[in-house]
Amino acid sequence: MKRVLFLLMITVMAGTALAQPKARRQQQKQQQQQAQQGQQNQGVSMRARLMFPTAVDMPEDVVWRRDIYREIDLNQNANGGLYYPVEPIDKQLNLFTYVFKLALNGYVPVYEYRLDGNELFTDSAKVKMKTILDNFHIYYEEKDGKLRVDNSDIPSAEVKLYYLKESAYFDQANSTFHRKVLALCPVMLREDDFGGEAAKYPLFWVKYADLAPYLSRQTVMTSNLNNAATMSMEDYFTLNRYEGKIYKTNNMLGKTLAQYCPTDSALQKEQQRIEGELKAFEEKIFGDKQRKDSLDSISRLTPADLKAARKAARKGKKATGDESAVTGNQKSSSSSSRRSKATKAPKSSASSSGSSRMSVRRQRH
Repeated sequence: MKRVLFLLMITVMAGTALAQPKARRQQQKQQQQQAQQGQQNQGVSMRARLMFPTAVDMPEDVVWRRDIYREIDLNQNANGGLYYPVEPIDKQLNLFTYVFKLALNGYVPVYEYRLDGNELFTDSAKVKMKTILDNFHIYYEEKDGKLRVDNSDIPSAEVKLYYLKESAYFDQANSTFHRKVLALCPVMLREDDFGGEAAKYPLFWVKYADLAPYLSRQTVMTSNLNNAATMSMEDYFTLNRYEGKIYKTNNMLGKTLAQYCPTDSALQKEQQRIEGELKAFEEKIFGDKQRKDSLDSISRLTPADLKAARKAARKGKKATGDESAVTGNQKSSSSSSRRSKATKAPKSSASSSGSSRMSVRRQRH
């Protein structure tokens, strides 16, 4: 009996010894595949960054800065190019489809949208695309650890809003004013079963610095009249061609505009006030705007205009000289009259005094 038990123990130990290396091999193989995929994605990202001339990052020691959150409505004419085409046409993609594919393939990290609306770009705030697909009921297929979503299942038609964070700042190093996009958040609009107002579902935050190397490869239409007028998506955001209403600014209370504006009219006035502050600050940085406009108008004059202006200036100088000569003659005549009066006055006084003296002398004799 002891021999049987001993043989069984040896058999079990041999089986585990043989099974362990196999499991370890599979685990090591998976780790190697994940590492290779990560290196490949990182290599593509680094290659894209080297090929793309990235913009200068915002300095941390700026003397003035204001962070603003805007709601970019894709139904507006200025933002419509980011929505079309809803489904990919050849190599042309809209913004959400492009960002979605980049995030799905692991080229761009995405971060969770917190309930308070504040973004957090740390490793702990990163969210997996599988979690997003499950949370928002987006159909996908998983094979060999890879996620696959058909173009028809990407909810690009429902993403009609973006939350955009931008920073307006003054760089004292080179005395320039900039508005830089910092992050984007696609917002999905879905109607309920009762046909009410569509609810907003923010999907995730993505850093614009991670997107910029890839946005330079996709174009966006900028005109309804001229379909040949296009620019890259990176230029679109760098030149601030988008339009959006302000819904939040970084403030000491951490409140959105809707939280301290009780009515829609008050909210609209607050948005206009903030826009006016930004515009006034930008204009005051570079001095007197009227003087700048006058110098710009002079630089736009043609040689014929400059010649006519010089001729008019000469005529004006001549007319001014004639007027000054007339005025000088009048002044000289008036001064001479004053002098003659002044000289006459003493003579009359002298004669009067002389007559008085003569009369006195006659009385004495």
